[in-house]
Amino acid sequence: MRVTVLRDSMIRFRFTAKGYFSNDFSYAIDKRQSHGYNVLEVTEADDHFKIQTSKVYVIVQKQSARVGIYELDGSPILEDELGFHWEECYEFGGNIVKMSKMSPEGESFYGLGDKPTHLNLKGKRLENWATDQYAFHKDQEPLYKVVPFYIGLRGNKAYGIFFDNTFRSFFDFSHERKGVTSFWADGGEMNYYFIYGPKMSDVVTTYTHLTGKPESPPLWTLGYHQCKWSYYPESKVKEITAKFRELRIPCDAIYLDIDYMEGFRCFTWSKEYFPEPKRMVAELAKDGFKTRRADIGNLERHAPRGKRHASEEEDHREQQREEDARGDQHREQLLLREEERCRVEALGGGGRELKKPDAIV
Repeated sequence: MRVTVLRDSMIRFRFTAKGYFSNDFSYAIDKRQSHGYNVLEVTEADDHFKIQTSKVYVIVQKQSARVGIYELDGSPILEDELGFHWEECYEFGGNIVKMSKMSPEGESFYGLGDKPTHLNLKGKRLENWATDQYAFHKDQEPLYKVVPFYIGLRGNKAYGIFFDNTFRSFFDFSHERKGVTSFWADGGEMNYYFIYGPKMSDVVTTYTHLTGKPESPPLWTLGYHQCKWSYYPESKVKEITAKFRELRIPCDAIYLDIDYMEGFRCFTWSKEYFPEPKRMVAELAKDGFKTRRADIGNLERHAPRGKRHASEEEDHREQQREEDARGDQHREQLLLREEERCRVEALGGGGRELKKPDAIV
């Protein structure tokens, strides 16, 4: 176990089941983030270590490596239930790394990216694995955007957890066991950041400092953009943009989905639908439209170079019709399949023996 105090309100926790830590690397952390704290005191007792900053203090139990985080007046913010544990991953090798926390009644949870469910995630079990999921339904997942960051709210006090792990990950907000919140991943390291508020806005500000902020976008990106699946050929695109101007509806950009491609291959143009893309883009720009392309190729298709075949076009349209027709049946089948495939228990480990880490501080 390794504890790193980055700020008075932000502490990093790393755990390893190997007896040593791998090279410290992250795609998510902004190297320019600022560090520093006003107070840092570390004391040792017979059975625990105490780490205190100007905002919180942390208790790390020597025997179990369980962690408790508290306000300076002793009020609990976040406490381990079983804490860090792991089990062997028989499918991919390595270890499934897990963390479980206690969750008192009334605690709420928010975040994780695209989740077509209630805003408060309490009582949900969710998966983070970015998926191009067309025509999704309520409670269906995973979807496009996944962010392994959530905010917990206890009363009027907020904290955040950022789980920095690129493997397929899962979050259980008292779904499997009442009063227990857990998160785990199919591999990698148990590496998470605790961020104290106490306001939600404080948590979000510190999180964006940690992971980085976008540069100021050009003004046109803040305007209205017209997008759907899909506008083609060029005459249809021009018809849409002309109607916007005719109706005097402000619009700064129009999006072309995968039908602009030659055989669904990224960075290509269909010679049939868009024979002169450079000219078209210039004409749209003159009329005040930025042209945006959805460069998402269908890697399962290996269409021959050259003109798109009519059969391929019909396959594409048939796929769209099938997706529209599935409805609730599609959603139920997907959820059943995902439930069978993702039978990774939050704590029980599917009957496998759970291992506890040695207390290494």
